[in-house]
This record gives sequence, C-alpha cells and structure tokens, in this order.
Amino acid sequence: MKVCILGSGAYGFALSSILSRNNIDVFMWTYSEDEKKELIKTRRSPKLKDYVIPKNVVITTDMEKAVKGSDLVIISVPAFAFEDVVIKLKDIINKTQSVLIATKGIQQGTCLFLSDVFKKYLKNNIAVISGPTFAVDIVKGVPIGFSLATKHKKTEMLIRQCFENDTTKFRRTRDVIGIEICGSIKNVMAIASGMLEGMGVTDSTRALFLTESMNDIKELINALGGRKKSILSFAGFGDILMTCTSPNSRNFSFGYIIGKGASEEEINKYLNETTVEGMYTLKSIHKLVRRKKVQMPIINLIYDIINGKKNKEEMLKFLIEKK
Repeated sequence: MKVCILGSGAYGFALSSILSRNNIDVFMWTYSEDEKKELIKTRRSPKLKDYVIPKNVVITTDMEKAVKGSDLVIISVPAFAFEDVVIKLKDIINKTQSVLIATKGIQQGTCLFLSDVFKKYLKNNIAVISGPTFAVDIVKGVPIGFSLATKHKKTEMLIRQCFENDTTKFRRTRDVIGIEICGSIKNVMAIASGMLEGMGVTDSTRALFLTESMNDIKELINALGGRKKSILSFAGFGDILMTCTSPNSRNFSFGYIIGKGASEEEINKYLNETTVEGMYTLKSIHKLVRRKKVQMPIINLIYDIINGKKNKEEMLKFLIEKK
C-alpha cells in the first residue's frame, strides 16, 4: 500500500512514522528542493529533533510522483498554504482517491473551513483528523487517540487500515465541521492559556478559563451547524486540555512569552522562527464570529490583547464578569 503526504512539517513526519511502522510505503512531498536534498542526505528533520526518517519514506518535490498510485492522499501543510496545494493537486489527483486533511485552521479572508476550501476545487471523498497528538509524542510510538471525521465509510476503513495499530486509536464521527472547529480554535485558546500561565495565575484560575472556553466552543459548534457533543471528543476536550496546558504547544509557548511581558522584538522573533497556527486562525475566527453574528466575547478579547488594544490583565476581569 502507498500513502502520499503533502507537507514536510513535524506533523507530516509524525504521521509518516505511524505509517512506516505499519509497513506502508510513504511518499512525502515538499515544495523546497533544498529541503528535499537535506532530508535525503541527513534522514533527519530540524522540525522534529532526534527522529530518524525511515527508509520506506521517500522525499520528493514531484507532487505527481507522490500522488499517482497512492491509496490515500494526506494534506499536512500550514493552513495559509492549503489552498495553493489543493489547486496544484487538482490537475494530478484521481477522483477515486480518498483525501485526509490533517491541516488545522480557518482560511483568512473567506473564513472557510479547510474542508470547504477543498470542495471548491475537488469532489474526492475526504476525512478530517484531529486530536491530542503532539508530533514529538507520536514518533515515540506511545498510545494516542484521534477523532476521525468523515461521511464516507470506505474512506474511514481505508484510514483505519493505514494507521491503526496497538498504539493508535480512532473514534469516528460524521461531524466534520465540529471537529474542524475544535481543531482550529484550540490553538487560539492555547495562546490565551499561555498568557495566563506567563502572568503567573494559579491552576484554579486556568481551570476556570478552560471550562469557560469549552462552553463557548460548544456553543460555536452548535451555531455553525455542528454537534455540541463534539466538544467531548479527542479533537475537543482531549486536544484543548493538551494544547492549553503544555509547553510543547507552540501556541501555548507563544502566549506564555506575551504573559511574561516579552518585548515586541522578542515576540516578533518568536513568530519569525516558529509557526504559530493560532495567530493565523485568530484573525479568521474573529472575522467569522462577527460575520455569523455569534456571541463569543472571549475571541474578541484575545484579538484585542494580541493587537495591543487591551491589557492582558483584562482577561482576569473578563473571566469573573462573563455571563
């Protein structure tokens, strides 16, 4: 069996590690010729230290070579690059090939979820994967769980066949939009949770924030046509708990340096050196809740703090006064 992964980031390599352990041939696509050469030469990615890329993972800049003949195509690029990759994919992919979206986020400008961006160009059967799974943990082969959202039984079974083993678990749902909302917005909440940690709040106060956040996300899911119970999934409670409490989360770590009072220079340096998906999603979700007229004041507050319109201490006042 052959699986193609579009994107050579840490998460793409983490997914490839599961496939490799399951004796699946993996073709990983990167847009960069220089990166391809370095990955082939060293068999290591600077984005995932100490992980040795298995021999059955082929690195290529030829998207057609990667996609052709693949039983499953996985998209694992940053959200800002998602549409460009789908446009390239349009002229290559066969309509019978299933696609797994591992990218999390909401497109800026259009406020479309990535499954909807995909549907603008292609009609392939799709699934969305999300859950409490740091790349550094996945490659260790420890027990992990994913939410798998798809409306296509054959696609579900194919993904299970590729990934499931004695350490990898899936729970299937048909609520694609609910899982996408959870996977996207948790990065924004992680920034805010990191800010609180940087400010030195107690565990009790951070628990207050996480509880309020989960209630707000549940209502957002409902308002946008998803299922409220998705908040209790691996993509919901599981990923929110992990991402909003761990220094291994880039979004949490970014919020932490803001909470600690880092200078603008330090903040910009971090953003230049690190992919903080929550910053990209924050702009999108802020616009989306206004466009859909959904009441979610926590998003407005985080947006204003990040953009210097409000002081981070406003977060503590907000948590008590919030209805």
